Amino acid sequence: MVRSRFDLTRNLGYARQRLGAKAMTDQNIFATILNKVRSANTALVAAGMLPAGIDQSRVVVEPPRDADRGDMATNAAMVLAKDAGKKPRELADAISDRLRADALIDKVEVAGPGFINLTLKPAAWVDALRTVLRAGRQYGHGTIGNGTKVNVEYVSANPTGPMHVGHCRGAVFGDALANLLIAAGYEVTREYYINDAGAQIEALTQTGFLRYREALGENIGEIPEGLYPGDYVKQVGDELKADYGDELLKKPESEWKPIVRERAINIMMADIRNDLWSLGVVPDVFFSESSLTEDGDKVASTIEFLRKRGHIFEGRLPPPKGAPVEDYEDREQTLFHATAFGDDVDRPLKKSDGSYTYFASDIAYHKSKIDRGFSSMIDVWGADHGGYVKRMQAAVKALSGNAGNADLDVKIVQLVKLMRDGQPVKMSKRAGEFVTLREVVEEVGRNAVRFMMLYRKNDAVLEFDLAKVIEQSRDNPVFYVQYGHARGRSVFRNVREFLPDLPEDPDALVEALGKAPLDRLEDPGELGLMRRLALYPRLLEGAALAHEPHRIAFYLYELASDFHAQWNRGKDMPHLRFIMQNDREVTLARLALVQGVVTVLASGLATLGVDAPEEMR
Repeated sequence: MVRSRFDLTRNLGYARQRLGAKAMTDQNIFATILNKVRSANTALVAAGMLPAGIDQSRVVVEPPRDADRGDMATNAAMVLAKDAGKKPRELADAISDRLRADALIDKVEVAGPGFINLTLKPAAWVDALRTVLRAGRQYGHGTIGNGTKVNVEYVSANPTGPMHVGHCRGAVFGDALANLLIAAGYEVTREYYINDAGAQIEALTQTGFLRYREALGENIGEIPEGLYPGDYVKQVGDELKADYGDELLKKPESEWKPIVRERAINIMMADIRNDLWSLGVVPDVFFSESSLTEDGDKVASTIEFLRKRGHIFEGRLPPPKGAPVEDYEDREQTLFHATAFGDDVDRPLKKSDGSYTYFASDIAYHKSKIDRGFSSMIDVWGADHGGYVKRMQAAVKALSGNAGNADLDVKIVQLVKLMRDGQPVKMSKRAGEFVTLREVVEEVGRNAVRFMMLYRKNDAVLEFDLAKVIEQSRDNPVFYVQYGHARGRSVFRNVREFLPDLPEDPDALVEALGKAPLDRLEDPGELGLMRRLALYPRLLEGAALAHEPHRIAFYLYELASDFHAQWNRGKDMPHLRFIMQNDREVTLARLALVQGVVTVLASGLATLGVDAPEEMR
């Protein structure tokens, strides 16, 4: 099954073979230092200063709030003092004495009531750079997912027309999140839920039949309100005319409607697939809503499944607060006991005409995910679905039972304000005047669209300026990051005039650079770049656990900024240039650093689904 056209390794097999399981863990220097802190605490247990069996789960090692305080900080003394029956400062001093003896730690300072700040020796950052070179683009990829099956459902736009820029953000977010989870060791399925049932599909069907009559030469006048006035539906009419002539006009509605409905959905979904492909998004599964009631009523069976567990009852609902009277029916109805699972009110599952509510179908759909073996589900929804989150999470809790063998995280993707030179670009799907996703991709390119859609947290409104995202300046993050990669690659093209014996083969080149005298990297800017590279495994792990791919975009911009800054320092101070024609060893060491930078930039960009260019034009 095709997943993506990007060069993303979908599992960690290659990296495990190359590095070994322990080395995969050792990529995270913060985890390495945390183990050293815990070892120091264990030694204090043996010395009687800490009680046996003390819980160290709350002990963390993280970057300090103030960079001047050191490279890392730990809260060990603060969280263990109470159980130890000691003052935090006293315990911090004891832990610090143990840590000062470690070969990787240069300086230990106790601050405030008992925080411990650590400064590492340059050798620690050299080791981190060697790890980058050894791991290649698998650097930072880990095993925290432990092969857990995760279903990431995203986009899921109604198949009633082309995708617009609002759908684009959810598509990019979901796809990048899937990439991120794969990098963290999860087994991911990317899913698109086809909403091919309900009132909107009925409206599309009626519009398609109107366009069919128009294709036959009838003057249909203005498209009635509530239908779809966009010209994109004309294709439905044209194809029906080509295949059926005027035969459908002779059929009763009960016979032409399923024909028109199927043709309209197929045409719309073909356009949607093409739109997604233009963005580099290739779902593994397209799940049809209508399949829930075809070939056996799965909605009914899901309701019975929950009824047997005591989560369904017949009753009346109180009038919704602030809602108009016409939105409320005071009647006995089938209800899901959502309040038992954290929702605000119980939820109806059937309408007054006996048909299922959208919520009932959604419960059945999520049960299908559980039945397919997904213990973790992530739904990416638009901003207008925020009020739907609690009820769906309540349903998944009820479906998973007391074992809690399934969980649902809903990520809300906020609106995109499409701009051009600071002026809003209007769009309205109902009026047929919207700007399509395809038009945006064709105007500014897939890379700009994907990166900028991820350069804000998903729940923040995003302004996307079609003019700004193609500027070649630091103010355009996607250009700045891609330029960082291209600039790094240019160093290797230029150095061959000076070092013609450098291996051409990429693996052989990296092996040679790994043997370079990296201890010659002593400049603060060089050490800063190595520190930044060392942050990546921790950042990737945290982003995966939080389901926040925007963290990768932010990090890449910071890494590119550090790299560009060091490049500019070399322009002002020739002794800091990456290529030193009078010093082969320093040049090789700096080439190793550049290789580390371009490796991590390429890896991070691949996670976002963005190209890492060899050169910029």
